[in-house]
Formats: sequence, structure tokens, C-alpha cells
Amino acid sequence: MAVVPLLSDEELSETARAVFDDIRRVRGTDFVNNFWRALANDPPLLQATWERLKVVMAPGALDPLTKEMIYVAVSAANGCEYCCHSHSASARSKGMTADMHGELLAVIGMAMQTNGIVNALQVPVDEAFKA
Repeated sequence: MAVVPLLSDEELSETARAVFDDIRRVRGTDFVNNFWRALANDPPLLQATWERLKVVMAPGALDPLTKEMIYVAVSAANGCEYCCHSHSASARSKGMTADMHGELLAVIGMAMQTNGIVNALQVPVDEAFKA
């Protein structure tokens, strides 16, 4: 259960309503997920988070599918069930296949395993790897 109410459209402030309208416009859907509905309790945070997300997740040097898959990997590492689900769904909508998802999970698992080993062993970073 959320620690704040998930605000319905009828309960939104003017600022939150404007953000929700932009979310709907940018995403081309009427659906506004629970993350945004929780953030609507703090309209300045909602607005700042949405504005930053639009910039970071916009197409750039990395394509939108790659960005969503990175988001899934970081969400898994951080143990965020909500973001694992929402960004996996978004990645699928951007073309992630079942095979790609399987490989993504294998890479996440491998990285977590080797990160744990190298961290436990406190292996020093090779000079050749340093920028």
C-alpha cells in the first residue's frame, strides 16, 4: 500500500493536472500510472521529475529501447519491483522481444554476480581501464 494517496484526476491541483495532460500528450495515451499519481501529492516534485524524465528518456545517442532496457537493469539492481514492471512493459512496447528480455536478464544476473565477487575480493581497478 502506498504511503500517500494515489490521486484521481478529480483530486489534482492545477499544476498536477497540467503535468498529467502533458504525460497523456507525450505518451499518446489516457493512462497515467500510479507512480505519477503518487507524485501528484507534491506537484513541484511531480513537475520536476516529469520534465527531467522527458529529457533523459528522449531519443539521443541511445535509442529509446536501449534506454528502457538500461532502466530495467538499474531497477533490478536497486530492487525496485514497480520500475522493473513498468519499464519492462515500456521496453516491450518499443520492440523488446522475449529473446532480448532473456538476454537482458542474463546480463543483469551476470553483472550482479561478478560485481559481488569483485567487490568482496576488493580487486583494484586496472590502470588500463581508468579514463
